[in-house]
Amino acid sequence: GDTIFALSSGHGRCGVAVIRTSGPGSRGALQCLTATPELPPPRVLALRRIRDPDTAETLDRGLVVWFSGPQSFTGEDCAELHVHGGPAVVSGVLRALGRLPGLRPAEPGEFTRRAFRRGKLDLTAAEGLGDLIRAETEAQRRQALRQMEGELGRLYQRWSETLTQALAHLEAYIDFSEDDNVEEEVLSQGEGWGWGCGTPCPFSVCPPPWSPPGSCPLPCSFPTVDATVRALEQEIGAHLQDGRRGELLRGGVHAVIAGPPNVGKSSLLNLLCQRPAAIVSPVAGTTRDVVEVALNVGGYPLVLSDTAGLRDATDPIEQEGVSRARDRLQQADLVLAVLDATTVATEPVGLGAALGSLLPPPATTTPCILVLNKADLLQGGWGALPDACTRGNPLPPTTLLSCKTGQGLDHLLELLGQQLAQLCGDPLAGSPSLTQSRHSLHLGDCVVALARYGRERQQDLGLAAEGLRLARRHLGLITGQVGAEDILDIIFRDFCVGK
Repeated sequence: GDTIFALSSGHGRCGVAVIRTSGPGSRGALQCLTATPELPPPRVLALRRIRDPDTAETLDRGLVVWFSGPQSFTGEDCAELHVHGGPAVVSGVLRALGRLPGLRPAEPGEFTRRAFRRGKLDLTAAEGLGDLIRAETEAQRRQALRQMEGELGRLYQRWSETLTQALAHLEAYIDFSEDDNVEEEVLSQGEGWGWGCGTPCPFSVCPPPWSPPGSCPLPCSFPTVDATVRALEQEIGAHLQDGRRGELLRGGVHAVIAGPPNVGKSSLLNLLCQRPAAIVSPVAGTTRDVVEVALNVGGYPLVLSDTAGLRDATDPIEQEGVSRARDRLQQADLVLAVLDATTVATEPVGLGAALGSLLPPPATTTPCILVLNKADLLQGGWGALPDACTRGNPLPPTTLLSCKTGQGLDHLLELLGQQLAQLCGDPLAGSPSLTQSRHSLHLGDCVVALARYGRERQQDLGLAAEGLRLARRHLGLITGQVGAEDILDIIFRDFCVGK
């Protein structure tokens, strides 16, 4: 019931800063700071002089807007003050709000949490809002906006409603089958089971007033419980088999530059990020630790890592660097394998063998781009290597490159964009993708619970019904409809204050 306030726009010097309040004291706070009992019409900007309530000193002259609950972001009474973004102005207004009785600074994510509490958005939409705030690329923005607008939540809600209906059918059979009011066909044989009773229809088919027992005028038509559970299990399983596209797009595709020493890996990193992020030296083994940079390639997020050259090192420090490089290779979503174009074989088989020695299993199953660097040193131009690259069926996408002259960079970026688009997919196409690991965990548990129904179906209908209840609970944990207290802090703690 208290009223919170915070700077809702970004910190630092800026043209305009937005300070937001939410709670029952918002009306009084706005009246006090503007020194007038008259509020502007809801959702209409009004120019006001903003004053210190203790000294009546003018703090700024800015725009104010009033949102009466429940027609606001949080569902409560809210007010916003759009003031000049100088640090002194913002601090003065925040201090003035803090001196008003009943107002306190907001905790991180508290505005969004209040919106969730009042049913303005579910947990998936709240997570989408957080992703939208943090989005750095065009594809991330599209995915986050789609989730914030509720598409993912509506998909999970549909599954939950399907489970609710199936569970109602099963419990009706358990409760009433001995009275011959419910036939066994409701579980496993076709559709069109008719039920005449004087109680509310658990399938939301019969409209009130309900007919007396034995004279229900409506034949209920619905899919059987078994068919519903099988179809739902298959649909959720297909949703889980998305190659982690949504998670990769949200967190960035982790790409590792790997290769022998002194083939130009650090030069490639510097070329792609257009700055000297890594030390470049003709001395083999210069890179000892992992150097990581974040890039935006074609609207997709890329986290690129430069690693130590892969070889049998004798120096203990270099050995540690090689060990870290191999660990990164095992975790990579994409590998940029770099070889020296002046020393590799010119036949596809030879190129494939060189790549295979560089990337032992299971790294060989990771998507890969083969980069043949130092192409400017090839005698007689690029020679026979272009033919080998195009004729090599066993080879991954391959390109010649000169990090020194930049020749071949456009082709490399084209291949990189294609790989990223394949890994992340189109965020606007098809069903919304999984974006959080917690979604995957709960959906996996939901599938396990649905499988439990199939195992217990012939033995114990009570245990089978419990499997459906567990499945529905896991879906509810994703959207926050049931038992969400233990995950609320984890979700909202990553929000900035004022969001």
